[in-house]
Amino acid sequence: MTAAELVIDARNATGESPVWRAQEAALYWADIPRGLLQRWQPGQGAATQWQLPQMLACMAPWQGEPRRWIAGLEDGIYQVTLGDGDRHGEARIQALATVGHAMPGMRFNDGRCDRQGRLVAGSMLMDMAAAQPVGRVYRFGADDLAAGRAQDLQLGPLITPNGLAFSPDGRTMYLSDSHPRSQQIWAFDYDTASGTPRNRRLFVDMTSLPGRPDGAAIDAEGCYWICGNDAGLVHRFRPDGQLDRSLPLPVKKPAMCAFGGPGLDVLYVTSIRPDGIDLSDQPLAGGLFALRPGVPGMEETEFRPL
Repeated sequence: MTAAELVIDARNATGESPVWRAQEAALYWADIPRGLLQRWQPGQGAATQWQLPQMLACMAPWQGEPRRWIAGLEDGIYQVTLGDGDRHGEARIQALATVGHAMPGMRFNDGRCDRQGRLVAGSMLMDMAAAQPVGRVYRFGADDLAAGRAQDLQLGPLITPNGLAFSPDGRTMYLSDSHPRSQQIWAFDYDTASGTPRNRRLFVDMTSLPGRPDGAAIDAEGCYWICGNDAGLVHRFRPDGQLDRSLPLPVKKPAMCAFGGPGLDVLYVTSIRPDGIDLSDQPLAGGLFALRPGVPGMEETEFRPL
């Protein structure tokens, strides 16, 4: 196991949703408030980026379409098509389903596809200080694409839904609430046929551990990796909820992790660069980092429109 290495000094305001695309040998990720979708390929010194007209919170590749993504933006779920460009380009968006947020000032947050290719994504109020439990978790699959609507999974009350992940067999769904007033991680039995989570139970109470639970990933052994935001750590939990290890990063606010590389044995971690505070003790905040945790991960499932 090696120490965290800086991949690119991206200086992201909120780096999120890293996804490795094996056919391109490239990592994609988002900078939420700036509405940027970014790509890094090993051997290239700079990232390619595409500008979206809304904040970009989460995304998953669109099956069979190398330049197309499904994404949770501010007011709904969109198809994103990347334009041509060497380092900077524009992206086109097309609304697939808008949602009726409970309050103004909300957007989508963490999300990914289940093992069957349905997008599952949460929403949140951007004013976290308000601590309003108005977050929702939505499911959007091929049937919903035809109908133009997203299904509310009725998993509230939630303040900041986060940490979505699925076990290797797809039968367990993980979800966290990263707000300081919650800091809980739950596990659900997941009906793979219908995409319905049931039997919600506490998986990990993070209030007694360093860091708030942020974005997550699953490894090939079925262990759950989650960023410990504010603590500069990535934690690995076994399927029974026991903490297995914690890996340090040179920044305080890691945001989300994903496995990548040719053997899916590199853990990439995005991070947050807070505005308006002294960063002299963490000058690389907002960077993209890589760890070699000694265990391979799972390839992310693409969105399946059919």
